[in-house]
Amino acid sequence: MTMYAALLRGINVGGHRKVPMAELRTLLTGLGHGDVRTHLQSGNAVFSSDSDDENALAAGLEQAIAQQFGFDVPCLVRDGGYLAAVAAACPFPAAELEAKQLHVTYFDQPVDAARFAPLDAAAFLPEEFRLGDRALYLYAPDGLGRSKLGAALARPSLNKGLTGTSRNWNTVTTLVEMTGGHA
Repeated sequence: MTMYAALLRGINVGGHRKVPMAELRTLLTGLGHGDVRTHLQSGNAVFSSDSDDENALAAGLEQAIAQQFGFDVPCLVRDGGYLAAVAAACPFPAAELEAKQLHVTYFDQPVDAARFAPLDAAAFLPEEFRLGDRALYLYAPDGLGRSKLGAALARPSLNKGLTGTSRNWNTVTTLVEMTGGHA
């Protein structure tokens, strides 16, 4: 059995697209997954499965959520090893930063620098971003809510064809621990 994290995009924000965590746990258990737990209200769940197909697991969860709640929720499923590798590869000094200053956006596919080339990265300093394995690391000294670079990186024109969802550093490391990834 492999431990996975399910990262749901855009739920329970401002009272919209409500997915109660107790119902999400029940839904995941009903899909045959074990060791189901959730973290926070923002769409983080961990579970065990004997499947090794993250895309199929995500598609099954998306379909079940649509049937249960009546709306589509993009989901990414990643195993604990991947989550630990992303955390370990962080190009910023995570141990020296506040969790609100560091974020990871997980993507459904690899991204390359050419996608973000239209951004004048120097214009956003001291905010910075770096790319990783299906991930983007964002250093935002004043937090994501005030981040001009974060807003620019979220532009639909830069993210066309991608599914992505962001987590702050506390959630990144908690999901590593919950999936046994040992960051």
